[in-house]
Amino acid sequence: MNLSLQVEETLKALAIPFEIVEHPPALTTAEADSFITGIEGVRTKSMFLTNKKKTAYYLLIMDDEKRLDMDKFKEIVGANRIKMASTDSLMEQLQLPPGVVSVFGLLNNTKKNVQVFFDTEILDKKKMSFHPNVNTKTIFLSTKDVLKFVNAIGFEYTIIDL
Repeated sequence: MNLSLQVEETLKALAIPFEIVEHPPALTTAEADSFITGIEGVRTKSMFLTNKKKTAYYLLIMDDEKRLDMDKFKEIVGANRIKMASTDSLMEQLQLPPGVVSVFGLLNNTKKNVQVFFDTEILDKKKMSFHPNVNTKTIFLSTKDVLKFVNAIGFEYTIIDL
C-alpha cells in the first residue's frame, strides 16, 4: 500500500481531520518548510534513536528549529549511550527510508517496541506538521489529534522537557 495513503486512511478511520500539501521531494526540514510557508502549525523534527546495543528504540518529536541535547535525552530515558538509529534499524522497525521519519511511521511498528517522546515545548501549539511517510507531502493536524492518533494505534507517549 502507498505509505501516504495508509496514513490518510488511518486518520479518516479515526475521524481525525487533516490537511495535506503536496510538494517536490524535501530532503531537509528547511526544504520542507519552504514548501509550506504561511500555513499555521509547528514544524516538527522526528528523530529515530536507539541505545548502544539496539535493544531500545525511541521516536522523539520536537520543534524542527531546536537542537537536541543528546546527553539530556539519554538521562531522561536512562540509557548509557544514545545515537541516531541506522538506516537498517529504521527500515526494520518503521519500514521507512531516512528523510521521512514521523509519528506516522509507528503504523509500521508491529512489535510496538518504539518508545514515543514529545518535547513539551510543542504541545502548546494548535497544529503540528509531519511528512506522512513520504517526503513529497506535508500533513497538518491538531496537536490533540496527533496525541489521539498515537494512543489509537496502540502506543503510549511521554512528554519531556528538553
